[in-house]
Formats: sequence, C-alpha cells, structure tokens
Amino acid sequence: MSAKPKIIVLDDDPTGSQTVHSCLLLMQWDVDTLRQGLRDESPIFFVLTNTRARSPKTAEQITREVCQNLKLAIAQEGVEDFLVVSRSDSTLRGHYPIETDAIAEALGPFDAHFLIPAFFEGGRVTRDSTHYLMVDGQPVPTHETEFAKDSVFGYSTAYLPDYVEEKTNGRISASTVERFTLSDIRGGSLDRLMALQNNVCCAVDGETQADLNQFAQDLLSAASQGKRFLFRSAASILTALAALPPQPVDADHMRAYVREGKAGVVIVGSHVQKTTRQLQALLKESGVTGIEVDVRQLRDGGADAHQQLLSSVVQQVREAHSQGKTAVVYTSREELTFDSVQARLDFGVEVSTLLMDIVKGLPDDIGFLISKGGITSNDTLSTGLALRTARLLGQILPGVSIVRTPTDHPQFPHLPVVLFPGNVGDDDALATAYRRLAA
Repeated sequence: MSAKPKIIVLDDDPTGSQTVHSCLLLMQWDVDTLRQGLRDESPIFFVLTNTRARSPKTAEQITREVCQNLKLAIAQEGVEDFLVVSRSDSTLRGHYPIETDAIAEALGPFDAHFLIPAFFEGGRVTRDSTHYLMVDGQPVPTHETEFAKDSVFGYSTAYLPDYVEEKTNGRISASTVERFTLSDIRGGSLDRLMALQNNVCCAVDGETQADLNQFAQDLLSAASQGKRFLFRSAASILTALAALPPQPVDADHMRAYVREGKAGVVIVGSHVQKTTRQLQALLKESGVTGIEVDVRQLRDGGADAHQQLLSSVVQQVREAHSQGKTAVVYTSREELTFDSVQARLDFGVEVSTLLMDIVKGLPDDIGFLISKGGITSNDTLSTGLALRTARLLGQILPGVSIVRTPTDHPQFPHLPVVLFPGNVGDDDALATAYRRLAA
C-alpha cells in the first residue's frame, strides 16, 4: 500500500476534531496557512470554516474559497494522495448538500461521497441506514429529537436515503443511494468500493468504532488503488482514517497544561437544554463564580447596550480572577423569538461579538479557558484569541477537545483552551472538565 493519503477536513464548526490529537487546526485558509497544514507531520488537519453558523450562500462561498486555495496549496506542496472530509454535525444539522457540491465541483471528480454521521463518543449510531441518538441507553431516531426541529436545519426523517432525497430536493433520489449496512461493512466492502463511480451518494452504518475502523481500511485500500472519495461525516470515521496512537497526556492529567496552576475562565454560549443542565451543575462547584450576560439587553437596549454589558462583565471577571476564582460567563438561557431566520442568525452574530470582546478583555494570566458551544468555540479561536493555527492536544472528555495557543501568542501564549460542543456529555460533563483543570 502506498503512503497514507493526507486527510483534509473542512469542519463546519470547531468541534469535529473531537476524536483525534496532535494535529493542526487552521483558523484561516489562505494558501500559506493551508500549505502549513499539508506539510505538518500529522496525517490529518482541520480547516475551521464555521459554516454551520452562516447562511447557505455564505457557506457555499467560504467552501469554494477554501477549495480554490487548497487546489493551489496541494499543487505547490506536490501532494498526490488526499481525502477530503466535509465534517458536520452528528445529529444531521448543517449545509448538506451545499458544501459537498461545492467541494466536488472544485476538487473533483470523485467516485463517491459517503454520509457517515456516526459519532460513538456522543452516543450517535447508524443501523440499517437509520441514524439514532442514544438517550438513557435507548436508541431514538434523530428526527424524533430536538435537533431535527432546528429552525435552520430541520428535517423529517433519520433514514439516510430519504434524508438525502429531502435535502437535495429530489435531485438524488433515495433509491439511488448506495447503502453500506453493518453486515456489509463487517463482511468487507473493498470490491463494492472499487466499483463506485460518478460521485454516487453512499449511506454508511456504524455501531462501534471497530465497524468504522474496518470500513476505513477498505476505503484506504481503494484510495491507494486510485479511487477518489469525498466524505460528509461526524467525527468517528476520522479516528478510523487517521489511526493515531493514544494521546500524549491522558484526560485525567491535563492539569499539567494549565498555566502556573491559575484559575481559568469558562464562556458558555450554547443554549441547548443539555448545556443549560451542564451549566447548572458547574455553578454548584467550589471555586467558581457565575456571571450572567442578559442578552435581552442586547436585543432591546439600543446602541450602548454592547459597551455597557462588556464593561460590566469584564470587571466582574477581573474581580473573580483576583480572588483566585474561575469566572463562568454565560448567556441568559431563554430562547428569544425573532421575526425571521435571518434575524435570528444576525442576533447570534451580535451575541458572539459581545462574547468575543469579553474574551479579548480577559486577564492575561488566566490558567485555562473553557468554551462551551460549537459556534462559541470557533469564534473564541478565530476572533477572541485571533489564532491562525492551534495544536490539538487531545480530549479532556470523550468528544471534548483541548487545544493550545502558540508560544508566540501576544496575549495568551501556551493557553490550554477546551472546545466543548453544545450537545455532548452527561449533565456533569462541564463540571468534570472544570475539575480536571482546576486546583
């Protein structure tokens, strides 16, 4: 088998690296930064596009721009073998097929694109082409969960061939979707993979990591024989494709990364119910101070509201930090109503801008930072910390990544930053991550 292909992941929110480690996350996608990713010794790197937080049109523009620059970077670095992954949500929310269409147009032709939404650390499995979320040990089809009612990315079926037909408005009919079931995968799929062509859509089951590890071997074998594949997936197939050894520092000992053993800061943007329960548990921990950001003031308070909220919160954070406490800054929890999807997205940007101004105003000597919510985490890296790249250290909890800022960061060198998705972990998970870093 030839050298392993470079795995290039376009991540629509910054939590898709939640099952790998020691690789680069790129917050920018100019040709030079992409070349840095291609040259890095890790077999995999991530480009954080954050498109899930954008309109369909912007998501398409960003994806095209990344792919055009990638094409140049790949040519300049002389990379011959690569796999492209459009990493998205394990509960089927995101801009499909907009992103895979844009990638196929720019970097194709591909023989197939694979839908692989299984994410085992988060309790998402796929059986008989239907995608499930494990709730209290029971499989619930994802179209019966709160995620399917998402006002931007809602859908009516968790049966992947029908989901594809619905999302492509019938352009790809359910009957033409190739199904790789558990028995197919466990019996070996190489011959079938070699026969795929014309960017056919494939729905892939997965019940355990071993299933996807086996499927990945067949995929890599087919790729080494010239097949070109594109993926629309959650994180678990990435673990299988990259095949990394265990992370250098295990989750229980990540306190070793905290700067001078100092207190940290937690920023909570996500407002899904799971996050709210996790926040409530965290606020009961010793050594934390809760600071609520009333976002209604931002919606109703006119031009000065941003500045007033900002200076009030930053002052409270500095007071908490001077007392050796970890400040937990969280947005008010009620879901506000808006006249349109666009108004909701615009307000989300306003809230995020405020949170990022708070990050920029944090004390320079904080020990660690925990960012809760996918969009919040992306903005923390790209805007709040203004990073071009960050090195992924590994996971502090299953599905929860920790990265470190570069040594030459002007404000927070070598700061460990936890990227905590909105919908991952049990009710105590946020408190557990905090305990693993706090004194």
